[in-house]
Amino acid sequence: MAQGQKRNKILITGASRAMEDFKWETARELGIQIPESGYMGDLPSRMNGAIGGNMVRKMIAAYENSLAAGTVPPTPQVTR
Repeated sequence: MAQGQKRNKILITGASRAMEDFKWETARELGIQIPESGYMGDLPSRMNGAIGGNMVRKMIAAYENSLAAGTVPPTPQVTR
């Protein structure tokens, strides 16, 4: 496994479960068949990349909509 994935940290407590749910929701919207076990290692990287790419698009769109509405979500403080 790539070491970069082990260094990623979710900055907001409790967001890991929400991000996991968001991933499955995005996969369903794309029509990607989700295995019952939850293991997605058998899926081609193109499909996994499509899920991640669409997640980013949706997050950017949500942020842009909040800016247009005049409400900006709080930026988490990074502690090192």
